[in-house]
Amino acid sequence: MAANGSHEGYIADIEQIREREYPQLNDTTYLDHAGTTLYARSLIERFSADMMSNIFGNPHSASPSSQLSTSRIDDVRLRVLQFFRADPEDYDVVFVANATAGIKLVVEGFRDHEEAQAESSSGTGFWYGYHKDAHTSLVGVREVAANGHRCFESDEDVERWLAGDGSVNKPLGLFSYPGQSNMTGRRLPLDWPGRLRSSKYAMHQNIYSLFDAAALATTAPLDLSDAAAAPDFTVLSFYKIFGFPDLGALIVRKEASHVLQRRKYFGGGTVEMVLCLKEQWHAKKEYTIHDQLEDGTLPFHNIIALGAALDVHEKLYDSMARISRHTAFLANRIYEGLSTLRHGNGSPVCTIYKDPSSSYNDISTQGPIVAFNIRNSQGAWAGKTEVEKLGTVRNIQLRTGGVCNPGGIASCLGLAPWEMIENFEAGQRCGDENDIMNGKPTGIVRASLGAMSSLSDVNTFLDFVREFYVENLETLTSPELPDGDGVRTGFQVESLTVYPIKSCGGWKVPSGVAWDIRPEGLAWDREWCLVHLGTGAALSQKRYPKMALVRPNLDFNSGLLRIAFHDATHSFASSKTKEITVPLSANPKYFRDPDYRNGFRVKTMKVCEDVVTTKTYLSVQIADFFTQVIGVPCTLARFQPGGSGAATRHSKAHIQRHQSASRSDQVPEILKQSEHGAKLMPILLSNESPILMISRSSLNRLNEQIKNAGGKAAHADVFRANIVLAEDAGSPAGAQRPYIEDGWCYLQIGEQRFQVLGSCRRCNMVCIDQTTAEKNQEPFVTLAKTRKYDGKVFFGQHMCHLPGQVKNPTISVGDYVKSYTENFRAEDQSLVTNRRISSKTDLPILYRELELRTRDCTL
Repeated sequence: MAANGSHEGYIADIEQIREREYPQLNDTTYLDHAGTTLYARSLIERFSADMMSNIFGNPHSASPSSQLSTSRIDDVRLRVLQFFRADPEDYDVVFVANATAGIKLVVEGFRDHEEAQAESSSGTGFWYGYHKDAHTSLVGVREVAANGHRCFESDEDVERWLAGDGSVNKPLGLFSYPGQSNMTGRRLPLDWPGRLRSSKYAMHQNIYSLFDAAALATTAPLDLSDAAAAPDFTVLSFYKIFGFPDLGALIVRKEASHVLQRRKYFGGGTVEMVLCLKEQWHAKKEYTIHDQLEDGTLPFHNIIALGAALDVHEKLYDSMARISRHTAFLANRIYEGLSTLRHGNGSPVCTIYKDPSSSYNDISTQGPIVAFNIRNSQGAWAGKTEVEKLGTVRNIQLRTGGVCNPGGIASCLGLAPWEMIENFEAGQRCGDENDIMNGKPTGIVRASLGAMSSLSDVNTFLDFVREFYVENLETLTSPELPDGDGVRTGFQVESLTVYPIKSCGGWKVPSGVAWDIRPEGLAWDREWCLVHLGTGAALSQKRYPKMALVRPNLDFNSGLLRIAFHDATHSFASSKTKEITVPLSANPKYFRDPDYRNGFRVKTMKVCEDVVTTKTYLSVQIADFFTQVIGVPCTLARFQPGGSGAATRHSKAHIQRHQSASRSDQVPEILKQSEHGAKLMPILLSNESPILMISRSSLNRLNEQIKNAGGKAAHADVFRANIVLAEDAGSPAGAQRPYIEDGWCYLQIGEQRFQVLGSCRRCNMVCIDQTTAEKNQEPFVTLAKTRKYDGKVFFGQHMCHLPGQVKNPTISVGDYVKSYTENFRAEDQSLVTNRRISSKTDLPILYRELELRTRDCTL
């Protein structure tokens, strides 16, 4: 980077380009260009105009439309070679779906070539070597390398191997590495393929090179002009360079193409003739390399779009070298900005993962990617998931996780193989929220720049990190924890809400009704869900906000669950069905509507990483209703209480560290032998626990903080709690006790006892207005500043009911609450073992009958 204040390399008119060409960036800070960059408006317009002006036919024909497609494909193929300065005399381009598809095509050739060698010599397969910075798609090649494989753990390891150290002769081999780490942005040496080819060592003579240019080519010029020094096989994805189309390429150095010509599989377009009857014979095409390797009909529309992408890209940015300088300037700004951030005690805010050999001042060693994690002032890690969630609320799009780079993650995070296996056995999976395990991060936060990135993106991102993660110790406050003085009074149940359909609207329990408590939570809570008709996965309001407008109504008099869609901004008059109903009973014989008589189909589905068995409704009317109102093909499914095996789930909630200060570690004797202990507590379709509770006092405090910052107060509904507790109306002004619930161990509500399982971890779903389905920044932004512990954001408490001798325990609005911040005292044991049946209003008799039908019926 140039001296402070200099913008050397920065594209001066980038803001004008963004305004004209990238309307999708309005109010959005996009920092995931290593995943895919963004497409320009004029690219889409040019391609659309081309499609509207011409007829492009399947290339495998002699018709005019077919020949037009063929001609365009040939032109684009040549332009691709020119873009990478590759002489068509030395190279050929094979169009594939993406870089991974190109890798698989190379592997097919090597795999089948090894069998040909085995027939004529002592060859037993091909050997494979790959660099530790390799993308997962390169690592996977090792599984078909029958003659062994090796992971080069450093550049020095590769250098020693190129110098003839530590290897034996192999009949056929493949050495692969990325031009740029997709995790850290480090750029690897480009001279390895040429040195391997010119090596005089016998062990290198049959080793070919596979170069993954997918990350490098996004923002750097790829120069293949020196065929003698270039890789034998180069793979890349065009959507990473241009944003569109979704297409990749395998660039083959012609002198190495014979290795791929033994590939056994053939498809339409790669053969001249095929015999099937009586004799089995075929003749492959031989004129060009791409003729032999492009199976089936080419994605000719995407290839034509690639021609438009090349035109527009050159018009907007002139050259890749210009983009490289521009993005290097911005990456250095982010790197220096994060590197200099300090907490009030002087400790660094960010741990940045950068190879010692790379420099953000040198575009030959470092690309425009910054990989990092965040620590608080005490050195504790902030969860990557929370950073991503909070970024989403601020319209900042980042990438977090393992980013498909297992070697980079292991080396940068100091994770030994046994630790990673231990994490896997403890439940870590790709894309989950296990951010910190055994004191170490499991992934990283990645910010990556592209051609249309700007200084405003960089400044917005750095301001975001400062706002939420830099701790000024002069103003830093400790969690508001209660003192442990035993029983407290003064709270009562303000409201009870059940959510019959997971992630949809709630149903308020009427005042004066004694509501049943089941082992899985409050009766009828989250017993249904919406499932995608294609994937079978449960839908979530976080992804489909309109689910908030689906309002279930429990009609016990009719024995029906009535479901309506309430959209305050759009008329639903065009719908053929404004409301649907399903029987509360799970027994098909109670279905009065002929459309429901087919009942259910028992299917497995995934809910919060659990694979469960549900009963999916077969009604076309139900599927059509939800598909129309949500805007995604889906239908209703039911997950009944009382299941076993895949038909049951268990609570995952636990006490958080910020709560432990006021709690005893000793488990009450009455719970030690209980088969109903919290770890085995069953749940239906809730995320973590049977019951979720919030305090009105805590919500009031949160809303004060939101309004002080100029935000809009949050409604209790956004937290989707089953129980809202409020302090007595007669409490003196200013005497409210916000967040006192953090220290509660147990509650007695009315006649029933509950165990507090731990604080509820929050995501940006709390920003969805439950009345309009609109997204806001609050309350998550303020929660992230005031209720963040160990890098996670919390509000509300998970609970479960403690079973006693009463057969049908209930809870009601207005019930008084006793809270305990200590474990049971001897005189309190009777509260669990001795219960009295409540004398409050019972539910209708039909409700009891429906309960029996629901619990006892089988399909």
